[in-house]
Amino acid sequence: MTRIRDVVQQAITTGYLTVDAENQLRRLLTTHYDLDDLNAFMSLQEAAMNGRVKQESRERCGIK
Repeated sequence: MTRIRDVVQQAITTGYLTVDAENQLRRLLTTHYDLDDLNAFMSLQEAAMNGRVKQESRERCGIK
């Protein structure tokens, strides 16, 4: 089973969060997850806010 931290690591490594990965994170966040997953998700949010990770969904709708 994929963990939140695995999806986050992929996005941070590539600098890109795909729509599929966003959807996967939404599903995973509705299940039981541990503190490491929560911390990873918060790191992803920070990386996106600081421009280190771009979001495919925002590019599709023209949001920078």
